[in-house]
Amino acid sequence: MDKGRQIGFLGWLKRGILAECLLVTLFTAVFIVQKRGSAARESASGNVLTIENDYIKWVDFTVSYEALCKAYEWDVKTHGTEHEINWVELLAYTAARTGGTFDNNALKIMEKAAKTLSDGDKTIEEMTSDMKYYSYYEEAYDAAVGGLVGEYQAEGKPAYGLKGYFPLAQGFDYTHYDDFGVSRSYGYKRQHLGHDMMGLVGTPIIAVESGVVEALGWNQYGGWRIGIRSFDGKRYYYYAHLRQNYPYAEGLEEGSIVTAGDVIGYMGHTGYSTKENVNNIEITHLHWGLQLIFDESQKEGNNEIWIDVYPLTRFLAKHTQAAAKVEGTKEWRRTTDIVDPAVEEYEAGRAGETKLPLEEN
Repeated sequence: MDKGRQIGFLGWLKRGILAECLLVTLFTAVFIVQKRGSAARESASGNVLTIENDYIKWVDFTVSYEALCKAYEWDVKTHGTEHEINWVELLAYTAARTGGTFDNNALKIMEKAAKTLSDGDKTIEEMTSDMKYYSYYEEAYDAAVGGLVGEYQAEGKPAYGLKGYFPLAQGFDYTHYDDFGVSRSYGYKRQHLGHDMMGLVGTPIIAVESGVVEALGWNQYGGWRIGIRSFDGKRYYYYAHLRQNYPYAEGLEEGSIVTAGDVIGYMGHTGYSTKENVNNIEITHLHWGLQLIFDESQKEGNNEIWIDVYPLTRFLAKHTQAAAKVEGTKEWRRTTDIVDPAVEEYEAGRAGETKLPLEEN
């Protein structure tokens, strides 16, 4: 074999060996993915979807204030009509179309979809039948905001709409900005996984959603704090840095059932201390956070899912609860009661009761 042919043959042989190595690497990677279980991932506009082992592992809740308002308006507008729109489904459809981005173009997509649905031209099932990630977004968004809109009674009259409440009592001054994810250094370097609302000591704190008090007491990071779990178990509301000496509403304890709009505590600046009842937070504020739970293994530890609630806080400002001072005490009480069917259902279930259909005459 002459020298030119020898060089050509060696080049061909090297390329063949390289191709074989690449194929082996590819098949190995596929095998590893299969061994780790089913997973669905999409990266779009910086958003990552993760569904593994039959439950969601991560949610990047990027729904804008404007999108929340528009979807909610369509839900209320069509409630009771032949073609009702569920705001969670509308948000999920939009996210599946845009990869979780909610810019002006997304709002136009949402508006067009809502018009199609409300006119009865198509159903949500028909519109999403070929959308790979719609079911992910629908489950994720239902976990985030699914308990905030529905039927309830106000002043003895049936109502439908926003039954979740703004976390501060009506008329109390506050300031806030989107501070989710900023750095914190007390104890250890970490991200801020909640939303801070600056105000005055003693400002009444309002339960955003009905649920069960799951945690109450001192935490060195959050000071006096309250943790309330939604009845469906998907949402854990965290209220921290409550008032020194008088942090909680009278009678509140672990296991208490609260109704959305109840006064549950009072703003302060406790925390950043292993010693109880210490004001080591410089600025008086409420830290409130929302944790999503798809599996109980996510409740505590490295797998916790906390979402940015700044847009949601702005949205909840549509529904505030006034509070009145209880004469001669430090207590404040809500001024308008509601009846939340979710509370009644939970209490009936806890008592072992079952609702039977009425007998036909």
